[in-house]
Amino acid sequence: MINFLYIDPGTGSMLFSILIGAAATLFFLAKAAWLKVKVFFAGKKDGTTMDTNYKPYVIYNEGMQYWNTFKPVCDEFEKRQIELTYLTSVEKDPCFEMNYKYVKPEFIGEGNRAFAHLNMLSAGFVLMTTPGLQVYQLKRSKNVKHYSHVLHMPNDATTYRLFGLDYFDSVLLTGDYQKEDLRTLETQRGLKPKDLVTVGCPYLDVYKENIAKIPEEENHPFTVLVSPSWGDVGILKKYGEKLLDPLSKTGFRIIVRPHPQSKKSESAMLERLQDRYKDNKLVEWDYERQNIYSLKKADVMISDFSGIIFDYTFLCDKPVMYVNAGMDLRPYDAYDIKDKKLWQYRSLEKFGKELDEKDFENIKEVIQNMSDSKELSDARKHAKEEAWMFQGKSGCNIADYMINTLKETQTPS
Repeated sequence: MINFLYIDPGTGSMLFSILIGAAATLFFLAKAAWLKVKVFFAGKKDGTTMDTNYKPYVIYNEGMQYWNTFKPVCDEFEKRQIELTYLTSVEKDPCFEMNYKYVKPEFIGEGNRAFAHLNMLSAGFVLMTTPGLQVYQLKRSKNVKHYSHVLHMPNDATTYRLFGLDYFDSVLLTGDYQKEDLRTLETQRGLKPKDLVTVGCPYLDVYKENIAKIPEEENHPFTVLVSPSWGDVGILKKYGEKLLDPLSKTGFRIIVRPHPQSKKSESAMLERLQDRYKDNKLVEWDYERQNIYSLKKADVMISDFSGIIFDYTFLCDKPVMYVNAGMDLRPYDAYDIKDKKLWQYRSLEKFGKELDEKDFENIKEVIQNMSDSKELSDARKHAKEEAWMFQGKSGCNIADYMINTLKETQTPS
């Protein structure tokens, strides 16, 4: 007679949980090991070994859209005649055309090839907009003294993917309000406190100069700029024709500026919508690298939670309408900040007008009846003062911090 071992339901459930947990742990360990192997062989293939050529100051640019964040810093190092190494994953980076004497641009490839190069770096101070240091493929090199992340947006610093800023030595902020939430995360996660230094917003400094040079339109038509984020909760993906059909019949000029990621991840949706309105001369599509041309033309913006709202508000000081499509915060650091609404949501509720789906049918009347009150204007001004400090001085402030920090690391204790 065979005796079967009996396991009660509670014990069985516990064992099942342990097995699932162990399997998940093995999966992520294997994935991490595979990433290390990929980076290692990318380095071997590229001939990359530990860099013995020490560079005091290094910038890494991962994409074309970040050039305006680094340009004020490069200009400042050039003005001070201090050598700066500018590593880029953009083959046609504008830095190559600047004819700098002291800023040395170098293309290091993309993806694993770039990470292999950066992981072997020998440097004093490395500045980047790339998050996830020591989380994904990008690792701290043992021969780098200080890693610094510069924010490329004036909204909440906790809207990066989980642990995006945890392992930097410093984070350079656009406004003092961003400090509190980062300190909360450090305390919750038992992290060593970082330097949190408010320096301003470099790309907005550049945009402010450039937008002022764009001439005013003659015979300017009333213009609505639709500028969403991307993904399932972006208004273009979520509402599409429901919003654009009534807008296309208003008689207003409608400029649709999809998020850059939409062209990569939602191309079918964009092609469908562009084809739908191809015969409507009042509907334009903007895929320019810089958004300032559309911002300059717009009399009102319709968006969701996209950061371009703050570009428009701070640079143009005009009304904003937003559709609260909802944002799943679970993949982001903000999810760990409990019982507190994001600053960008709190501010938008004060200076913007919420647009409900039921308003779409009468969108022309809603837009025409929207008045720009002193209360809205004051709220825009307040948000700008909070989130974009030291206007026009970011390049100088960042250069000062880089130089002074490296001096401190070289001073014997």
